[in-house]
Amino acid sequence: MKTKTKIGKQVKKKLNRELFETIIIAKKNDAWLKVASLLSSPKSRRIIVNLSEIEKQTKEGDTVVIPGKILSQGDITKKIRVAALGFSESAREKLLKTKSEVVTLMEEIKKNPKANGIKIIGDSK
Repeated sequence: MKTKTKIGKQVKKKLNRELFETIIIAKKNDAWLKVASLLSSPKSRRIIVNLSEIEKQTKEGDTVVIPGKILSQGDITKKIRVAALGFSESAREKLLKTKSEVVTLMEEIKKNPKANGIKIIGDSK
């Protein structure tokens, strides 16, 4: 995992204000350091997850964190809480049809600073 110093250097290169602020908030909290590390990586390494992958790796009531974007390929049948950096419009619609809760990473970090009960999907390490 990256050090806070390395994350700090990488975050200075980010032009997206929301991404910048999310990384800063995550970096300040040790429980969210892994997410900050993944988000501060170059854009070419950004995590992209389809709904089919989320469906395979979750169970009803899970809180899922995707340090990247969620795309709509596949279907979701469970009611879950999903926090991600971004959602495709159709992925958001499919999640809302199942009455799942859809939030940004920043909202989740502020609501759950200790990262209790989260499951990070899309991290290959």
